Amino acid sequence: MMGFSAFVVAVGLLAFGLNNSNNEILAIGAKAPKTDVKMTDVSGKSLALKDVAKKNGLLVIFSCNTCPFVIGNGTKSEGWEGRYAELHDYAAKADIGMALINPNEAKRDAGDGMADMKKRYADQKLKGYYLLDEKHVVADAFGALTTPHVYLFDGDMNLIYVGAIDDAVDAKASVKQPYLKNAIDAHVKGAKIEPNSTRQLGCSIKRVKA
Repeated sequence: MMGFSAFVVAVGLLAFGLNNSNNEILAIGAKAPKTDVKMTDVSGKSLALKDVAKKNGLLVIFSCNTCPFVIGNGTKSEGWEGRYAELHDYAAKADIGMALINPNEAKRDAGDGMADMKKRYADQKLKGYYLLDEKHVVADAFGALTTPHVYLFDGDMNLIYVGAIDDAVDAKASVKQPYLKNAIDAHVKGAKIEPNSTRQLGCSIKRVKA
């Protein structure tokens, strides 16, 4: 299997730190923004992040249907999407709500529209909510850069972890640092989250020009 570094070079779609939104990435301790903005779920329901949050917090993953870091790259990489359902259950056990959010407004007619989202949700047996972020309003407020980009909030909606899901996009079996799971575990135990911020890896969010 191609190593992660080689995969990064081959794909050529990374946005490690280039922010193509107008806002900086939320800082640790910041309140979740735009929690009252309604977004359409694949179920047809209109939901805001405040509706998804549970007693111990909220997990937000900006995602899509078209990025190799999400959906994989054939035999070269699994991508992270296959871990979403497990993460949903992991968060639920910790009484944390989870929302997948698709901010790719510039690709609504090229694989990231609602019909595509519904099909992907069903085909991949995803769980929980998969919301369409119209005109990437929520992603912009978060300063989200990539798909995926992870944000974990506590019960008071303060940001406690931001960055990547883990350290091995190519294969779940290769994960040595399950950053997000570790953050959830520490949060539930009332322990310090270390690290509370990691470098996000993925394809740049496909925004429309103002």
